[in-house]
Amino acid sequence: MAQLSETLVSIPLDDVTLEGALEIPEGATGLVVFAHGSGSSRKSPRNNYVANVLRDRRLGTLLFHLLTEDEDRTRESRFDIARLTDRLVAVTEWLETHRRTKDLRTGYFGASTGAAAALRAAACRKGGIGAVVSRGGRVDLATEALPEVEAPCLFIVGGADTQVLQANREAYAELAGEKALHVVEGAGHLFEGPGQLEAVARGAADWFDEALS
Repeated sequence: MAQLSETLVSIPLDDVTLEGALEIPEGATGLVVFAHGSGSSRKSPRNNYVANVLRDRRLGTLLFHLLTEDEDRTRESRFDIARLTDRLVAVTEWLETHRRTKDLRTGYFGASTGAAAALRAAACRKGGIGAVVSRGGRVDLATEALPEVEAPCLFIVGGADTQVLQANREAYAELAGEKALHVVEGAGHLFEGPGQLEAVARGAADWFDEALS
């Protein structure tokens, strides 16, 4: 396993300070920012599993939460995609000035409403984002931004997550750039079956490894 340099960081934005875990393997070739609109992405077992796999590929990771604890208590905040997007863009700008990350090409890994924020932020940042991966994401909430996304996009969806799969197929058709849709057969929204989360992590690692290196 790659040697880690771990830092707990406080990211000051205009209205809040967000807490995150930044881990940069020695010789890192890129940085993946995890975006999740509800729950604690920094402590999420699923996100941490994927992050570990990425770091073994010498990709740095930032796990944090786009909402404060108080904000996360309301459904309205969780689905405020404009706010989530603005914060993700602001965090990306902070990373571009941080001494340990400013030289690393950045990608986004989004889940749930965080995937919509990742796509909209990538559309705003144009060539500044190297790749986007969505895991079971609400990509339908970024419909108006999809044609503007230039970063290579990978949508990973569970085959049994039928409504989200249909929404991902419709959104996928709107992407103009490099793209791929990977269906994990038999998987539900949380990819809890044997080997399903491993398939997500492997697919994401392959995508980011090629795009960010």
